[in-house]
Amino acid sequence: MNGRTMSIWTCVLVVVGAIGFVHAPVSAVVDKPELKGKFEILKDELSTHQAGKVKVIEFVDFYCPHCHHFEETGVPLLLKEFGNKVEVTMVGFPVILGKLPTPFDMYEQAKLMGKGDQMKAVLFRIIHKEKLDGVLDRSIRAMLIREVGLDVNMFELGMESGKPAKLFEEGRRWGERIKVSSTPSLLLDGNIKV
Repeated sequence: MNGRTMSIWTCVLVVVGAIGFVHAPVSAVVDKPELKGKFEILKDELSTHQAGKVKVIEFVDFYCPHCHHFEETGVPLLLKEFGNKVEVTMVGFPVILGKLPTPFDMYEQAKLMGKGDQMKAVLFRIIHKEKLDGVLDRSIRAMLIREVGLDVNMFELGMESGKPAKLFEEGRRWGERIKVSSTPSLLLDGNIKV
C-alpha cells in the first residue's frame, strides 16, 4: 500500500472511531475518553453534532484519483457499516491545477435538482474510468445530464443562473478557511478535521 492509500484508510478508521464514540453508552462518555488518530479540533468552527448521527463533510476534487478511490471504497464502507447514523456530504475543493470548475458546477446544479449523488458518480466515472475530460462540450454534457435523469434545458438554465458557481465558490472558501491542503479531506460534525 502506498502512503496516500494508507492515509485514506487512516481517515476511514478515524471516522469509524468517531462514529463509535458518538454512539458509546452515556456512562462511557462521562469519563471523556481520548479520541485516537490523526485529527484536529477546529476551535473557530461550530459543531454540527446531533445525537445519534455523525455528519461527514468530504472536501473532494473530481480530478483527484484518491478522491475517486475514497468515493468508491471509503464512503460505501461507512454507509454500509453505519447506515443512517452517518451523513456524508461532498464539498468541491480543487487541488489539481489547470482544470476548469465545470464538473463542480455541474455537481452543484444536480444537487439543487435532487440528483447530486448520481451526478457525482457519473462525473467520477467519466473522468477516471472513461478518461473523458470533455464536460465543457455541450453534447457530452447533455448526455451526462440525461443519464442522471435531469432535463437538459432546466439544468443548463440553472447553470447559467450562476448559483452553482456561487455554491462551489462558497465551499472552496470554506475549505481554504479551515486550511484544507489535500483531498480527500474530511470534516466530522463541523469541527473535527481529519
